Amino acid sequence: MTTVSMTLNGKKVSAPVEDRTLLVHYIREAQGLTGTHVGCDTSQCGACVVHVNGRAVKSCTMLAVQAGDADVTTVEGLANGAELHPVQAAFREHHGLQCGFCTPGMIMTAVDMIERHGASLDEKTVRHELEGNICRCTGYQNIVKAILAASDQMAAMKTAAE
Repeated sequence: MTTVSMTLNGKKVSAPVEDRTLLVHYIREAQGLTGTHVGCDTSQCGACVVHVNGRAVKSCTMLAVQAGDADVTTVEGLANGAELHPVQAAFREHHGLQCGFCTPGMIMTAVDMIERHGASLDEKTVRHELEGNICRCTGYQNIVKAILAASDQMAAMKTAAE
C-alpha cells in the first residue's frame, strides 16, 4: 500500500491505496467523489476525464500514484458553490445531456478544450476533440452547441474582466 496525497478540487487529500489503483478508482472509492464515471475500462469512452495539473486526462489510464502531489479537478470541482461553471450551465441550457453518463467527461473535456482554444474554437475543432468521448444518446449536436455557447460566454467574461 502506498499513501497517495494530492489536491483534489482545491482540497488536500490523502489515502492509502494499492500501487495498481487507477486514478478513477482513487477518486470514486478512496475520496467518495462519484461524478467521474467508469465507462469502458479501455480508455475509449471518455466518461472518466478529469484535469490533472490543468490538463484533461482519462483517469482510467493513470495510476493514482502517478497523480501524487498533483492538482486534480473533477466535475464536482468546477461549480462555485451553487453557481454552475459556464460549461455546466451551457450543457443544461442547450440540452447537451440525456442520460448523463457521459456528461462529466464531456464537460471536463470541453473546459480543457475552451481553455486551450479560447475564442477561436469552432464546430470542426469541437467535433474533432470530442472523438475520445462517446455519447449514445444525443448525437452530439446539442453537446457541440453547448460547448460553443460556453466558449462564447467564457470569452466574453474574459474580455469584460480585462
